[in-house]
Amino acid sequence: MARPRFRRTRDGLVVTAALSLALTGCGGDAGSGEGGEAATAPGADAITEPIEIEFWHSMKEKNELAIKAMVDDFKKVNDKITVKPVFKGDYDQMVVAYKQAVQQEATPPLVQIYDIGSRFMYDSQQVVPMYKFIELDKFDQNANIEPNIASYYTIKNKLWSMPFNSSAPLLYMNADAVKKAGLDPDKPPATLDEVGEWAKKLTVKEGGTVTQFGFNAALYGWFVEQLTAQDNAEYCDNGNGRNGLATKVNFGTGAGPKFAQWLGDLVKEGYATNTGRPTDQAQNAFKTGTIALHLESTSALGGYTEAAKGKFELKTAPFPKVSESSSGGTIIGGASLWINAVGHTDAEKRAAWEFVKFSNTPEQQAKWHEATGYVPVNPQAKANDNPNFQVAVTQLRAQQPSAATSGCLLGVMPEARKAAEVGLEQAVPAGAGQEPRTPAEQAMQNAAATLQTPIQKYNANVEQ
Repeated sequence: MARPRFRRTRDGLVVTAALSLALTGCGGDAGSGEGGEAATAPGADAITEPIEIEFWHSMKEKNELAIKAMVDDFKKVNDKITVKPVFKGDYDQMVVAYKQAVQQEATPPLVQIYDIGSRFMYDSQQVVPMYKFIELDKFDQNANIEPNIASYYTIKNKLWSMPFNSSAPLLYMNADAVKKAGLDPDKPPATLDEVGEWAKKLTVKEGGTVTQFGFNAALYGWFVEQLTAQDNAEYCDNGNGRNGLATKVNFGTGAGPKFAQWLGDLVKEGYATNTGRPTDQAQNAFKTGTIALHLESTSALGGYTEAAKGKFELKTAPFPKVSESSSGGTIIGGASLWINAVGHTDAEKRAAWEFVKFSNTPEQQAKWHEATGYVPVNPQAKANDNPNFQVAVTQLRAQQPSAATSGCLLGVMPEARKAAEVGLEQAVPAGAGQEPRTPAEQAMQNAAATLQTPIQKYNANVEQ
């Protein structure tokens, strides 16, 4: 089959949506083994001599060091298997590298793919579904994987990949600022309206200049996904893409425009600052101590804790709901591990599973959590007793898995997240006293509409 074409965007090299599934159907051409439902999970006897496997990942800096430490620990108890970790760039760059590897028949035995790449990996027909190893080894999934984390990576009631680095959304607070305003950080705002009311009280002006903004958050599509789930609504149709191929996204109505309007109003009225789409810019603003309330992932907690030392007291709270009537919950973020089948020997597949299984042990999950700040995937792992982190664990375990909280399975989900961000950019003014480029409802509807053609083309490729 023809190789997919690529194009350049401001987000880097990405595969065109129309060709994002060009690799579907090429699985049988890439060497030994079949992928997808037809794949088989080899037993422990598949490894008869020393073997080395590559593990492609997207972890950098301290997180990459944590992966290397895990690999070293694994080697101590598995002398026949050598795992070679290979950094392949950020999450988007990883997907590009993986698609190229499929075309070149050179995928690694083990790869880390972010949450919103799950539908693509499922449709690729390249992998051994994780549930096949689970069933073969009688691995106790319920005892070893948090149900609300497993649900994201569960397709047709079966686990297809192993959750690895999982994160949850939180409301971060500058507790000193909150107390100074006469508010109680131990009784945090629970809805967008309540956050907005707090933001107004927390905004400080000196001589007509704002010295502390009440609220800030990146124009991040992940927040639209979270608020949609909090509203117990589905981000895409067909049961969030779990009852069949999703044919449209729903963020043009409901929580999407509500969030855009709410944030746009706060910025226009001078109670929030617009730092744009890059999450690092919003994070840096909060670290300065001049932002009172802020939305981010648990993955930022370690950095915020360090930045706040000697500057302000940091506290966290559950991620806000759209309204008091919202009955849903949050969605897990992060990435999972996939074992490739096509082009790989039984020994390679088994070696990959042995490492995956090791990474999930309570001991390794506790070490990984302490080193990185990610939520422990294994409920038996000892979590950090930091009360700011415990908020995330409590939030996760308090909700029941549902179609809404399992997230949207969509082949072009990366494009969908970016489209939601474009909608937010249009709906949120640049600063105080300014008007949005497009009214919130229209902005989010326009953004959702841009996905129709990519979705249709993706689905047409899957159905061929």
